[in-house]
Amino acid sequence: MFKTCTSSGSRAVASSSQTQSSAFLHTSSVFSSQASKRIGLRTKKLNIANTEQRLIEEAESRPSVVLGTRPGEEATKWKNSMLAKLLVDEDALHPPASKSATGKTNIPMVREQSALGTVLLPLQFGHGVGPVEKKTLFEDLPMASVSMSMAAHEQTAYLDRQSTNPKLANPLTLAELLDVENGKELRKSNLLAKALDLRNANAGGIAFENRRRIIMAFSTPDNPYDTGRTEVQVALMTHKIRTLWSHLNRAKGDVANRRGLAKLVHHRAKLLRYLKDIDRDRYETILEQLALEPESVEGELVL
Repeated sequence: MFKTCTSSGSRAVASSSQTQSSAFLHTSSVFSSQASKRIGLRTKKLNIANTEQRLIEEAESRPSVVLGTRPGEEATKWKNSMLAKLLVDEDALHPPASKSATGKTNIPMVREQSALGTVLLPLQFGHGVGPVEKKTLFEDLPMASVSMSMAAHEQTAYLDRQSTNPKLANPLTLAELLDVENGKELRKSNLLAKALDLRNANAGGIAFENRRRIIMAFSTPDNPYDTGRTEVQVALMTHKIRTLWSHLNRAKGDVANRRGLAKLVHHRAKLLRYLKDIDRDRYETILEQLALEPESVEGELVL
């Protein structure tokens, strides 16, 4: 009885093992395994290609860490920004001059009526001359000079009347003397206007005018010359970065300034991170005014 059960059990185990081994060696299972491997490799290659394409597209659309704008948006976004509109346009600074009938070159000027007469003022002032300085130089000072001269003439006329020598008397009346003094001050004003014309400034004078405009535009009304304000520092730094970038595009071998450019870019990002922490609205406003994308100043910056 026991032998019969043992023999039947051993035959059953042997048959099941033979069945499993034959299943493993069957051609359909081998083919299905190879097909699944091919599908897996094909899927892996497709995923790698999609990832590479996505990285390429992200790199192409990533904003420049130097300029702050995306590719293709520099011409429109930067020109419409507040900072670009503030800076001196050197192309528009020298408009084509016309010639008169006598062949003399006529430089474009602005005719402005004052108490002394018509003064020819430049299109743009240099040397830091703003509206307040303009009023002082071309209105207040000439009138004060005329008043002082007329006071001296009146005193001289009084002394002449007291004198017994008729040869010392001035043949001109006070009204005529006033016209003479007004003409002198008018000529002085026209000469001063030509000297203060921004078209006569060199590169240093134009850079000074740009810095002055930036400081006044990004300061507060209470303190119009607040050079310590974060927005003023970031705007000045952005202007310096763009100027240095233009120089490096012309001078490819200037390695020292390339290191300086990298320091400026990281310093600007540091100031903007500080501004973002203390006031998010001011941070977003200054980015828009300077034509900077958030991705160009946040995260890892690689030049």
